[in-house]
Amino acid sequence: MYAELPAPTRDDYQRDRDRIVHSTAFRRLVYKTQVFLNHEGDLFRTRMTHSLEVAQLARSVARVTGLNEDLCEAVALAHDLGHTPFGHAGQDALDECAREGDPASGGFEHNYQSLRVVDVLEERYPAFDGLNLTFEAREGILKHCSLRHAHELELREPGGVGRRFIDHTQPSLEAQVCNLTDEIAYNTHDIDDGVRSGLLAYDQLLALPMFLRFHRESLVAFPALVGRRLLFETLRRLLSAQVYDLIDTSSRRLAEHAPADADEARRSGPLVGTSADMAQGAVDLKRFLRAHLYRHARVVENTEAARRVVRDLYCAYAGDPHQLPAQYAARRSGRQVIVDYIAGMTDRFALREHARLFGAGRAGLSQAI
Repeated sequence: MYAELPAPTRDDYQRDRDRIVHSTAFRRLVYKTQVFLNHEGDLFRTRMTHSLEVAQLARSVARVTGLNEDLCEAVALAHDLGHTPFGHAGQDALDECAREGDPASGGFEHNYQSLRVVDVLEERYPAFDGLNLTFEAREGILKHCSLRHAHELELREPGGVGRRFIDHTQPSLEAQVCNLTDEIAYNTHDIDDGVRSGLLAYDQLLALPMFLRFHRESLVAFPALVGRRLLFETLRRLLSAQVYDLIDTSSRRLAEHAPADADEARRSGPLVGTSADMAQGAVDLKRFLRAHLYRHARVVENTEAARRVVRDLYCAYAGDPHQLPAQYAARRSGRQVIVDYIAGMTDRFALREHARLFGAGRAGLSQAI
């Protein structure tokens, strides 16, 4: 990375966070899908609101466990910068297109793309490409990575952020916190959005032992509670219990292992985590959401339409690169530029671009749920 003088009023992790917040890619997150497409309603979570929720939870955990709050916040705010429009549907479609166009490419991985955003694609500073973030922030952003991409990173940066995927070590403790708070946030808020959309019924959730527990606790405390306030109180208790369990379990593990430094913590296996009971509850939540929300017929309908939009865009640019913005195509060559361009789109920009290339109405996405 590029050597810089220390900032006069901020440490390096605080500077990382500030650069992420001021980046173009971060602003785009407000119009990128979490579960429900951007045009489906104003109150559903987006990648932006999700990232803010993860940052809040990660800072809370770091504060109690004695970890670095600013590093946690930087990783949390940047962890989804590489996500495509239309959530996982867009990601899967772009992965398929990248592999078809170049089977040796390793396909598309949104964590790897997030690293490309902060290392290469942001063009804000005269002395370097990207945001010139610290190793620790970049390590945390790269939550998952295929072995192929890890070896590519290792060639460019020996001993860098790709090395742990080759050596099978852990990321920093702060990155581990962000990984867990990411899951806690989306498991909880996807329930909220699912009920708000009408695709999940409150009574369905009572089949989940962990949800039922906090539903009952809510009614003991507030017997007259009904409707959305009952949902909010139940989810508040569910979220808090997971965070407190994460803090207690992680604090106990850290006290037991007492790593001398960050490198020893990386070699010690996962030290940040939840209890076995809470981890099983999280698995049950994921299975429930996959079966009843993510695979709901109305979500799947829009998911398939979104995949077609991304595939259409990729094929259009691959067939006629002049359809790409001239300044964008000029700075890089090959199919990677198409991947970078589509991955950087917001939902609504992708739909506008699709309408420009193929005509209005072809996208086939339903209106608000």
